[in-house]
This record gives sequence, structure tokens and C-alpha cells, in this order.
Amino acid sequence: MTVLKRSFIGAVTAFMISGAAANAAQIDAGAYLAAKQAGLASDFAEASRYFSQGLLADPSNPYLLENAMTSWIALGDVDRAIPLAQAIVDYGYDSQIANLTLMIADAKAGDWASIFNALDAGRSIGPLVDGLSKGWAYLGQGDMTNALASFDAVIAADGMLVYGLTHKAYALASVGDFEGAEAIFSGQVPGGMRYSRQSAIAHAQILSQLGRNADALGLVDKIFGDQLDVGTAKLRAQLAADEAVAYSAVRSPTQGLADLFIVIADIVRGDAPKQFTLMYARAATYLWSGHTPAVLMNAALLEDLAQYDLANAAYASVSRDDPSFHAAELGRADVLRAAGRKDAAIEVLDALSRSHPDLPEVYATKGDTLRQAERYGEAIATYSRALELYDDRDNARWFVYYTRGISHHKIDDWPGAEADFRSALALRPDHPQVLNYLGYSLVERGEKLDEALGMIETAAATQPDNGAIVDSLGWVYFQLGQYEEAVFQLERAASLEPVDPVINDHLGDALCQRIVRNAVQAAGIEKPATVHSLRHSFATHMLLNGVDLREIQGYLGHASVETTMIYTHVVKTMRNRAMSPLDSLANMQTIVGGNQIAD
Repeated sequence: MTVLKRSFIGAVTAFMISGAAANAAQIDAGAYLAAKQAGLASDFAEASRYFSQGLLADPSNPYLLENAMTSWIALGDVDRAIPLAQAIVDYGYDSQIANLTLMIADAKAGDWASIFNALDAGRSIGPLVDGLSKGWAYLGQGDMTNALASFDAVIAADGMLVYGLTHKAYALASVGDFEGAEAIFSGQVPGGMRYSRQSAIAHAQILSQLGRNADALGLVDKIFGDQLDVGTAKLRAQLAADEAVAYSAVRSPTQGLADLFIVIADIVRGDAPKQFTLMYARAATYLWSGHTPAVLMNAALLEDLAQYDLANAAYASVSRDDPSFHAAELGRADVLRAAGRKDAAIEVLDALSRSHPDLPEVYATKGDTLRQAERYGEAIATYSRALELYDDRDNARWFVYYTRGISHHKIDDWPGAEADFRSALALRPDHPQVLNYLGYSLVERGEKLDEALGMIETAAATQPDNGAIVDSLGWVYFQLGQYEEAVFQLERAASLEPVDPVINDHLGDALCQRIVRNAVQAAGIEKPATVHSLRHSFATHMLLNGVDLREIQGYLGHASVETTMIYTHVVKTMRNRAMSPLDSLANMQTIVGGNQIAD
């Protein structure tokens, strides 16, 4: 973990102020408990309401203040959070998020002097933010000399070189000094310059402004390769056509701070709680509401927190003429699907397929949604359209083959399913999920068991702690009659997924089969016998004892009585020839030991 990342991760422990908890004797205990539960569930609307209610009785409580503030920020209502942040500072509590909130309020108001005053008073957010915010505050005051000196101080600090250089270049470009900005981006940096998406676009635009489109095109190809989104693809097309591309990356101090906050959110995203990361993403959109990358990060974080209405609203805020509109709409469809609103998701994707008819990912996502709605025939047709649109070199096709194969399997089109699974493997050999699905399906069909075993063994070697894959491995051993190995693997699968009903059912079958096999061997029975033999014997003896066929059907769970009637053919071969009543009397006399039956 880098020095910079550690500086922010260390602040996570102070995310919720560790001061006194709410005094239950002074506040409505019900409101306090409701607020705490809402906070744990990331229900920010309810949390903000109940924490604010608690503050009416205990207005100086740091726990209530911090949580009410962060709930309002998470909702995207920073203006409601600002007075709470000020109260936290006024009461003398230390809160990184309160300091952040007051900084963005001052920056948005253009009150750069207050940012300096806060930093002088020790209201730190972290060394990177403190240093860069000074640079942007000086620039906001029109003092480029001190701004550059502040950026240089960040450049000299441990672990902050690239961030200082990037923001110094942004600052120069924002005032039209493209030569100075380009010199920074192209300067000697140990290990080479590291770019974010935004800084790469900025450098390419700067080169274009200097009449160096060929160099800009080379930079775009080097950084993005073939992983272009709509925005970077448009930039590349303009450069390839030798158009002069205007500089629009970071044009003001507030945009510079917003870019910083979204970079920080990206740095800590995998290590910090999502609520903490959301604070920085919300700060970015508060300062730069039209910055689509920040909007999309907010939406993705809210989706991860299962706040689907808020995520939907964030995705929907991206304008139709934005190059990333289709990405936002795909995100919105995913959110609606996760919320259980599959029909609404399909409507969004239908509209998107009309406005962007040549984007294969639109059809792939629509296929996924139709499949989850169990509309398998439509899903297959939609996946097929996606495959038609994908470039033959696009590796994303493997997943579409895989999901189309699942759809074929669901409608009992096994030839179509197997062909798609094998096409997926041709593109992604040894992919564990595809190997497991295809191998398990072959086992269930009783086909190509040796090949199926090899597939599942490969998948299990790749993901040895995946309970579903280990279950498949045990099940193929069961089908091959290798019961000891089956029990071993299925017991492992059950330990990995202890409440999975399918795994436990498989384990039960394997244990029973092993018991019967051991009993058969101990009894010296040479004829093959399995657990299923007991089932056949049970049905046969019931028929011999005169039990009604319909009743036996119920015991065996047969959907059709015709299946049960198979046993009548077995019984016919077992019945003796018809006996006369006299023969029956003779047998009875033998049974009673020769005693005479009274007249």
C-alpha cells in the first residue's frame, strides 16, 4: 500500500467520530436506534431524518453530528451537511469529513481566504489535499507564483510526485500556458508519468493546442490502446482527422479540486468502506456537477450500497448528448434489474438499442436482463445480435457465448447450449465457470463423463474454494461410481457452502450410496445393487402386496402413472401360475401344521 493510500485509509477509523455515543437518557431512544439501524443499512434518507431528530435533544453529541452530516452528504445534499460540519468544528471535534465539507463549501463560494484560515487552524484533511488545495486557493486569488510554489511543495513530498506534477500542469493549462503544462507532462519522472483518464485527456488536448496532433494520437494509443470509451474514441477520431482539440480537462480551481477528490475516491475505493469513498465522490460532484466520471462513480458506489433509487437518479442525470450517456443508461438498467424491476430495465435497454443500434454491449446487457426475466427465446435472439456486432477480435464475445449457452440450456436446446459453451472456451480456454457449467451439464446428461471430469478438475484446480465447483467435482465422481472420492469432495463443498440445498442433497446421496455399497459387499452379493435398487424393490413389493398403483405413484413422486406402470411388467414375471382353491387349502394345511379345519 502506498504512503498516500495509507494516509487516507488511516483516516477511515475517524470516519465516524469516536467520541461519546448518544446519551439515551437525553434523546428519543427509538429515534436513536432507528437512526443507527438505517445507517448500518445505508438507508441515508432515514438515517439523516432520525439522526437529525436525535440532535434536537442532544445538539452537541459528536456521534449524532457526524452521522447526520455524512448521511446528508451521501444523499447528495451537501448544503444540509454544511451547518452540521460547522457545528462539529465549533464544538472542537476532529473530523476529516467535516473539514472536507467546509473546504468544498468555501471553494464553491470562492472564499479562498477561509480555506487558508482553516488550514492554519489545523483543520487538516490529509497532506495531499492540504497541499494541493493551497495551490488551487492561491490560483483562485490570482496568485500564480504562490500557487506554483505550493504545487512544488507537494511534488517534493514523499509519494506525491505525480499528483503534484499533474495539478501543476492543470493549473498552467487553465490559464493558457500550454507550453509549460506540456513540459511538466513530458518531463523526466522516475518510472514514467502515470496518468488518470482525465490527465491523459488533458495532456492530449494540450498537445493538440500546440499543433502536435500526431504526438497526441500516439499518447492516446499508448495509454488507452483498444480500451477506448465513447469519449476517448471521439478524442482519438478528432486527433486522427488533425482537428484542433480545445482544452477542457481542468479549467478552474474548483474543477482542479473536484478532479483531486475523484482521484482520491478511486485510490481508496478498494480498501475503504464504500460510505467513506462516497464522501469524496460527492465532494467532486458538488464542485463540478457536470463531471461525468464523478457522476458515474457516485452512481456505482450507491449501486454497491444497494441504494438503487439514488443510483438510478445519478445515472439518469447524465445528459443525452454526453458521450457517456450510453454507459450511464447501461448502469441504470443494471440498477433497475438489481432492484427487481426487470421490465423497467428492459424498457431502458429497448430505448438505448434504438438510440445506439450499433453498440454490442447494449444487446449483451439486454440479453442478460431478458435471461434473468426467464424470457430465454428473446434473450437468445438478443445475444445473437450482440455477437453480430462485436468485432471478431473482441474477447468480450466469450461471455455472450456463455450466457447464450445458458439460455439454450434453459429451453432444453442442448446442442445449441453445448456449441455455445465450447465457443466460449475457444475464446477463454480453461475458464472455470464455463468449464464447470459445461462439465456439470454433461454429468447430468450422463454424457462424456471422462471429459466432464477433466473439465471440472481443471475448474476446481483454478478455484479450489468455490463450493459450487467442488460440488460439481464430487457429483461427477458420484456418477462414475467413485463414492469415496465423491464423499470427500462433497463434504468439502458442504463445508464451503454449508446451507446450499443442492450440495447437501448431493452429499446425502453419496453417503447413502456408500453405505449401500459397503453393505452389499459385506453380504457377499455379487449382483450390482445401488440405493435405487431399494426404491425398485419397495415399489415391486407394494405391487405384490396389492397396493393400488395410484398410491404407489404418490410414494415414488412420479408425475405420470405411466412411469409407475413400468413396475407392473416386472411383477408379471414374478407371479406364480394361477392356483386352484384346493391348492390354496393344501398350502394352508401345511402352514397350520396339519391341523384339521372344522366344518
